[in-house]
Amino acid sequence: MIEAVIFDFGNVIATFDNDLFLNRISKYTDKSVSELRNLIYLESKLPDQYEEGQISSDEFYKKVTDLCNLNVEKKQFRDDYTGIFTPIPKTIDLIHKLKLNYKIGLLSSTSEWDFEFGIKPISEASLFDSITLTYEMKLSKPSVKLYEDALSKLQVRPVETVYIDDIPKTISVANSLGLHGILYTNHNDLIKSLHSLGVKMLNYD
Repeated sequence: MIEAVIFDFGNVIATFDNDLFLNRISKYTDKSVSELRNLIYLESKLPDQYEEGQISSDEFYKKVTDLCNLNVEKKQFRDDYTGIFTPIPKTIDLIHKLKLNYKIGLLSSTSEWDFEFGIKPISEASLFDSITLTYEMKLSKPSVKLYEDALSKLQVRPVETVYIDDIPKTISVANSLGLHGILYTNHNDLIKSLHSLGVKMLNYD
């Protein structure tokens, strides 16, 4: 019997577009959006290091501004960096309905700023019974320890737990651990997959 449902955030609870960030900061430098994309996301890997807790928010700001020759205040940079999310209302509505009968967890690859200023405003922390974040754990998906942390906080067994993510590799690892992984592609297929596992949802049954 299913007791808990764990959600990824990006492209499950909200979509995101890193180009929004790049376009905004391009006005603070003579570099093009394409150059900024290559420097930040392809060559430096600074966002990955930030999401894995290897560098702090202040270090991330300084390293990116130095790398890209950006003349921008930290608060503006932070707002530009975290203002990339668009809520998926159907998923948020689903979580509210599931919460009536199931424990709800969040397991997200995210940074301190994205969590505080991007995730929290979209899905209030009180919505979740457990929160597992890569930057706090100093790990990256699909580390087994992330799943173990989420299960431990929810006090459930893998076989009692559904894990929803949009990345096949994370679903594969979840399934290997005994969780019921669902690859998120669209809302209707998500509902069908939950139904097939016997998950009950108000107004979806």
